[in-house]
Amino acid sequence: MPEKHLYEYAVIRVVPCVEREEFINVGIILFSKEARYIRSAYYINEKKLAMFPCEFDRDSLCCHLHVFEKVCSGEKGGGPIAALDIPERFRWLTAVRSTIVQTSRPHSGFTTDLDCTFDRLFSELVL
Repeated sequence: MPEKHLYEYAVIRVVPCVEREEFINVGIILFSKEARYIRSAYYINEKKLAMFPCEFDRDSLCCHLHVFEKVCSGEKGGGPIAALDIPERFRWLTAVRSTIVQTSRPHSGFTTDLDCTFDRLFSELVL
């Protein structure tokens, strides 16, 4: 029988007008301490984003979102946070913020296939 892994995930959100507290889901971070697994991906739906009345720099937004992937992979481009161990990286990425890029509170579950679960959550919550 395949081993079940406890995992946590958070949804990455873009909040174009922070004072209005409206957001769209743009990505997922999934983490499992036992499996030493952390993964992140994002997708910006331009049509949804265009519905917000606020103006902001889309290139800057993409750079900020790409940092999630760099931190998860442990790349040097992720700054000093990328050098932390996996649980600390996840906690840092999901810390409460009041900026344009935010995450949901972490949610948990069990799975036998972390990549499949990541893909399912990304499809259900982002695409």
